Amino acid sequence: MGHRLSKIYTRTGDAGETGLGDGSRVPKDGLRIGTLGEVDELNSCIGLLLAEPLPDNVRAALDGVQHDLFDLGGEVCIPGHTSMKDMQVDRLEKLLDGFNADLPPLKEFILPGGTRPAALAHLARTVCRRAERALVSLANHEAVSEVSRVYLNRLSDLLFVLGRVLNRAGGGSDVLWQQGKNR
Repeated sequence: MGHRLSKIYTRTGDAGETGLGDGSRVPKDGLRIGTLGEVDELNSCIGLLLAEPLPDNVRAALDGVQHDLFDLGGEVCIPGHTSMKDMQVDRLEKLLDGFNADLPPLKEFILPGGTRPAALAHLARTVCRRAERALVSLANHEAVSEVSRVYLNRLSDLLFVLGRVLNRAGGGSDVLWQQGKNR
């Protein structure tokens, strides 16, 4: 692959527009750019989680997710382009099944917290849900692949499960919600 960014600032976005991957120009506050920003923020949250000490299997899973999110960003960046594949959703489902198999069944709602890595996984989950909502909004106006929507839905589930896994890996457990605790 050749050099893609030889100059970081171009001045082409100074008037409030930006270029898509197909060369077209769109407003920076458009749905497509907003969705792209949400996916980018999600990837950054996962990068922050990856900066923590993590079990190797969690690290490998999240590394794959970051690459998938770049695929998803490429898809959003080029109208009509699809790069997300069913196999990426299948991989998330296998990861979900594997990580969830060793967890006790949930009988209560849990709070997003516990260890720092678990809290970061929950933060990434909430950002993932926001990215999913943005993608659904975009799909109400423009063509978006179904695989992309399903991928983000499964990813938020995986991040929830990883929050539970990371609490156990850190020697803790789920933080259980206690209704009316401060009454």
